[in-house]
Amino acid sequence: MPRLIAPDDDGAAVTLDDLVDWCESSAFDPSCEDGLAAAAPMLRALSRNRDFLATCAMEELKTRCAGQRRFNPYSAQVMLLRPPTGKYVLRAAFWPAMHDHVVRMNGAASFLYNVPHDHGFDFLTIGYLGPGYMSDYYDYDPARVAGVDGERVALRFLERGQLTQGRMLLYRANRDIHAQLPPPALSVSLNILASVPGQGWRRQFRFDTAQQRIDACMTVASAQLLLELAVASGHADARDLAEDFADRHPVDAMRATAWRAIDAGLSGAERLAHRERGARSCSPLVSRAAATLLGNIHYGYEMACFPPDQSVG
Repeated sequence: MPRLIAPDDDGAAVTLDDLVDWCESSAFDPSCEDGLAAAAPMLRALSRNRDFLATCAMEELKTRCAGQRRFNPYSAQVMLLRPPTGKYVLRAAFWPAMHDHVVRMNGAASFLYNVPHDHGFDFLTIGYLGPGYMSDYYDYDPARVAGVDGERVALRFLERGQLTQGRMLLYRANRDIHAQLPPPALSVSLNILASVPGQGWRRQFRFDTAQQRIDACMTVASAQLLLELAVASGHADARDLAEDFADRHPVDAMRATAWRAIDAGLSGAERLAHRERGARSCSPLVSRAAATLLGNIHYGYEMACFPPDQSVG
């Protein structure tokens, strides 16, 4: 489960600028779990500052949220506390209750309530305001997972817990899973997210905990969408680029995207040969996707061999 960060004995509070200055210093290295955990005392000290978040909100309102519109890639549920850097992200996340208007209008799924998921980044979180959301916590071994939709995963249920005010957790990327339950009243958490090289390629999954499997990948890089668009246009160079990416791209998700983009433009024997080659790929995502599609072909063929029962009674 997420790593519980025990409270320190220092009851001092700091300003947001104090936290930013510390995060910009050489003392902070969020590229590893322990390096991110080193920020815990500063984040906890910021959480003791009971005025800073309201001040930030009022400053945004005075500019019609110009800073959020410019820098915030998240939904309205998240307020960036500073523009993102290549090293980390500081944000506040809002967790409405089921009876709040925004949930009644948009539905619980808009806030990922009751949706078991992991994260593609390590992050620290602390309960800042309100009773806090509940979570059912699970974990899994990412080394044993390719990341294919429908893939069986050995999920381990750990406990149900609540992100109460002052409780701090460190979530490990593609390891810790939680299914969040709405808090009884509006709650706010403060987060420090690690931003590491290649972050845009990190994947996040939605899980089916009852069936012990990956339900779907929740993230896609813009480069994947651009490649699909280029190949679908029928341009010969795009097909060549996709062939190269499918064979040699360093990111498995892009290799699978390229392979599927090629597959979509094939038919008959050419498509069958492409899938048979894919099943032998060293890419786990490509080989599993190809094997699944080949299985579908074979299953359809077998069904065609057994027409509806025409026996005479």
